[in-house]
Amino acid sequence: MEVATARPGYELWRPNREKAQNKTTKAVVAFVLLVSAGLIALIVVGGWERMQSSSIAIMSLIWAGLYVFFALLILNWNRGVLPVASALAVIMTIFAVVAAPNWFARDKEGLDSPLLPEDLIGLLVVVLIPVQILLIIVSMIAFNQEWHVEEERPTGGGSLAGEDPGTAPPAPSPA
Repeated sequence: MEVATARPGYELWRPNREKAQNKTTKAVVAFVLLVSAGLIALIVVGGWERMQSSSIAIMSLIWAGLYVFFALLILNWNRGVLPVASALAVIMTIFAVVAAPNWFARDKEGLDSPLLPEDLIGLLVVVLIPVQILLIIVSMIAFNQEWHVEEERPTGGGSLAGEDPGTAPPAPSPA
């Protein structure tokens, strides 16, 4: 039997995708990914002139683009990118922790300012750190929710083979 196909008269059902908690987690992960991408893009655009090289800035923009792509995949219930997003968030956290003090150290007389003030870029980098930690946490929570679990059920949502249809609660009687 092929993957993602059901026997005739049955349909595939993904019970974990119907839970409100899982839908909320999916939305939170996608939102945090988009916020992360926005922060990274704002930092890069605001500090482009003072980046160590344009290749670092381009790599950071690609990183932000990956986060947007991952958000779109997660909105389609693709849980395979969750550990990748979490791993990238760990690396970005390390980069942000190293970079933040340097942006504040640039706020001195005689140094050229980038497009955005150095203090603002430093603050955005500091804000990026807890956002990345949040991304790590919610990604791993979402990964453990098992969005990939599939079950077969009769077409129309009837009882599964082996289930006793008499175990369902009785319908309320008309008053």
